[in-house]
Amino acid sequence: MTKKIYFFLVSLCCLSMGNSQITKEEVLKSLDSKYSAYTAIAQNIWKYAEMGYQEEKSSALLQKTLSDAGFSIKKGVAGMPTAFIAEYGSGAPVIAVLGEFDALPGLSQKAVSKKESLGAEAGHACGHHLFGTASTAAAIAVKDWLKNNKVKGTIRFYGCPAEEGGSGKVYMVRENLFNDVDIALHWHPNNQNAANAGAALANKSAKFRFYGVSAHAAASPEKGRSALDGVESMNMMVNMMREHIPQEARIHYVITDGGKAPNVVPDYAEVYYYARHNNRDVVIDIFNRITKAAEGAAIGTGTTMDFEMIGGTYELLPNLTVQKLMFENLTSVGGFTYTDEEKKFADEISKTLGLEKTDLKTVENIQPYQTEARAFGSTDVGDVSFAVPTAGLSTATWVPGTPAHSWQAVAAGGTSIGAKGMMVAAKTLALTAIDLFENEELIKNAKSELLERRGVDFKYIPLLGDRAPALNYRN
Repeated sequence: MTKKIYFFLVSLCCLSMGNSQITKEEVLKSLDSKYSAYTAIAQNIWKYAEMGYQEEKSSALLQKTLSDAGFSIKKGVAGMPTAFIAEYGSGAPVIAVLGEFDALPGLSQKAVSKKESLGAEAGHACGHHLFGTASTAAAIAVKDWLKNNKVKGTIRFYGCPAEEGGSGKVYMVRENLFNDVDIALHWHPNNQNAANAGAALANKSAKFRFYGVSAHAAASPEKGRSALDGVESMNMMVNMMREHIPQEARIHYVITDGGKAPNVVPDYAEVYYYARHNNRDVVIDIFNRITKAAEGAAIGTGTTMDFEMIGGTYELLPNLTVQKLMFENLTSVGGFTYTDEEKKFADEISKTLGLEKTDLKTVENIQPYQTEARAFGSTDVGDVSFAVPTAGLSTATWVPGTPAHSWQAVAAGGTSIGAKGMMVAAKTLALTAIDLFENEELIKNAKSELLERRGVDFKYIPLLGDRAPALNYRN
C-alpha cells in the first residue's frame, strides 16, 4: 500500500468535519480534497487487475477504506469470499451504493497510447477499478453528511465481485440482501457523461463439456471418439440456429479447451456459451435450444456431455423517478476538461480507433436526458433493479469513441482521464443519495413505480437457478 493511501486512511479516522451541519457544496469540496487519495486507491486496484471471485486484494483495500471511515463490514456475504457489505447509520431509509472491482482475462495493458502489455493475466478493460473506488468515495461522503447533519438513515455499500460473467449480485439478490433497501444507486465507466434510463440484455451462460475416448489420431482413429468433434458439431448447429432466433438476440462462445495435441484424439473438450436478449423469457428459450444442440452433438459424435451454469442475469428495469434525479445531479456536477497532456494522449488513442481527432464534447458536456435506451450489454445490476428501485449513470473515463473491453479502455483507465471521470461519478452518486435522504416522498414514488413496472404477479426466479457461486469460473 502506498504512503499516500496510508495517510489518507489515517486521516479518515483522525480528521473530523466538526459538529456543524455541512452543505452539499461542502460535500463536493471534500471529495475534491481527496482526489489524489482516491486516485491512488483506484490505481492500486488497476494494477492488481484481479478477475472475478479472485479480487482478494481489491476487495480488502475497499473494505479497509470503508472500515477506517467508520463503516461496519460484513465479509464473504452470499457465499462469495470477496463480496462484502459496508454500512453506516441506522434505520430507514436505506440507500445502497453498488461497487464492482473485477478485471477481464487477457487485455493486460500499460497506461500508454499504444498497445503494450503490462505482463499481467488480466486488465481493467471495463473500468471496475474506478467503479468500486468512486462508489466507495460517494458512500463515505454521504456518511460524513449523515453524521454531521445528524440525519437518520443508513448508507450501505455493496462490494460486488465477478460482474463480468460471474453474476455476483444475483447471489446477493437471491439471498435477500436487498430486502430492506429503499433505493440502489450505481454507475459505470464509459466514453461519455450520461444519466439516462438504462437498458441491459438478460443473459444466461454455461460451460458445455464433452467427454470422448482418446486414441492415436493416425494409427487407430477408429478407436477414438473426439470430444472436440462434439464441441464443433454443437457450434455448427448453434450457428445455423442464429437464423431462427429474434434479431435482437445475441449468442457468443469460446472454445476453452479443444485438446492438447493434433495426433491425440481429444477425450475432453469444453465450450463456454452466452445467450442474450432484452427479455429473459426469450433468453431461457434460446438457452434451452442451445442445450438441445449440445445433446444432439454428443449423440452424433459418440461422446457424452454435461454442462455447468455459470451466470444468469435479468434485463435492466429502469426507475424514472430516481433516474431523473440522477440526471439533474449529473448536470449540476458537469463534465470536465482535458489538460494539454491528456489531449495529446487522447489524440493518439483516437488514431488507433480510426479517428482523425478527439471530439471532447462528450467529456465536457452531459448527454441529453432520455427515458428509453437500447440494450447492448448485460449486467447483474438487472437483478437488483427488479428487487429495489435502481438508477445509474455513466461518466467519461475513456477517450471518446473507445469501446469497452478494449486495450484503449485499460490504458485510459490507468491515467488521470479515468480518475477525473471517476470523481464526476462519485459526486453525482453522493448528491443523489443525499437528495433521497431528504425526500421521503420521492422514495415512496420510486417504490410505486417499481411495483407497477414489474407487475403485481412478479416472482423472482434467478436465471442461474440454485447453484452455488461459480467461484472457479475464471480458472
